[in-house]
Amino acid sequence: MHGEPDLVVLSHLRWTFVWQRPQHIVSRMAVGRRTWFVEEPLAADVSEPRLRTEAHGAVNRVWLEVPGDGHVGFDHSCAGSYASAVEELVGESVDRTVWLYTPMALELAGALGPARLVYDVMDDLASFQGAPAELRLRHRQALRRADLVFTGGRSLHRHVVTHRPQRTHLFPSGVEPEHFAAARTLRPADRATPVAGYVGVIDERVDLELVGALARALPEWEIRIVGPVAKIDPASLPQAPNLTYPGSSPYERLPEVMAGFDVALMPFALNEATRSISPTKTLEYFAAGLPVVSTRVPDVVADHRAHVDLEDDGDGFARACRRARLLDPVERAAEVDAVLRRQTWDSIAARMAGHLDRVVPAGTDPAQTVESA
Repeated sequence: MHGEPDLVVLSHLRWTFVWQRPQHIVSRMAVGRRTWFVEEPLAADVSEPRLRTEAHGAVNRVWLEVPGDGHVGFDHSCAGSYASAVEELVGESVDRTVWLYTPMALELAGALGPARLVYDVMDDLASFQGAPAELRLRHRQALRRADLVFTGGRSLHRHVVTHRPQRTHLFPSGVEPEHFAAARTLRPADRATPVAGYVGVIDERVDLELVGALARALPEWEIRIVGPVAKIDPASLPQAPNLTYPGSSPYERLPEVMAGFDVALMPFALNEATRSISPTKTLEYFAAGLPVVSTRVPDVVADHRAHVDLEDDGDGFARACRRARLLDPVERAAEVDAVLRRQTWDSIAARMAGHLDRVVPAGTDPAQTVESA
């Protein structure tokens, strides 16, 4: 892919946060091209705005430090110098792709003069706790202006395609099966205290009441909730003798973490924030050789009901965990491996790149280009 157009990604997530959809896709898209991952401004102890950069392999992480504290979005008044600073950093280009993960960066995207504008809708961000009031409007504007739109799950796609039927493509999240396969061999055949575990961000999408009820219903098990706490008060986390919160773990260590589980949990609350999610961890759990118990998140029901035990409350989760320990792991692996082969991140990134190659750059005569169906 040497000589591919420059890529500038504008994201509400930080490259060094939980390794998820943007990191998987962008790290693959970055091969052979100059790539910048531009994050939201960051409040810091500085007297004036200062642009920071940091190399992560082929990806150049970029963020603007601004005076103050608290959350600072792309639309914040103190971030007014961001566009000019990024423009100077990336230089001029007549063939640049700008890739949005948040519509709040739409103005910055326009300032960079993209030949192609891509909007990867990975979540319904407007439904999240603390979302800016104008996010829904910016979302609709981004859908209109983007040359190409990707969606990260079936529920998201159904909503997006009604507003933007052309050049909108469904790409549910994928997995690196080989990365998580180590968990299958690291897991002991039997252990004195069985473990049911969750890996991911602990925020308003997690049903904390269900987690507490599960710990009470499985006193002979350890319930291990692994991940950073975000946007909620840590004091609100349920407590029990058999309930542990080990904190965040880097992507590289997740196979080892999952080897410590006997059953994988997806205890999501059924609320506005989860109505359209398509959890990446479902396939990661499968690849790690784990039986999965989940609440009835619509995309999980639609895509994985044959391989996930769907339950509604703590008692149901407890019964499912006990059943799961009786399953044959070899038979279970054979059932899910075909699913994993169809949804690798390598395949997803390659197909996205194929769609991107067919987008007519701004200023090109459309009559000279034939777009495939």
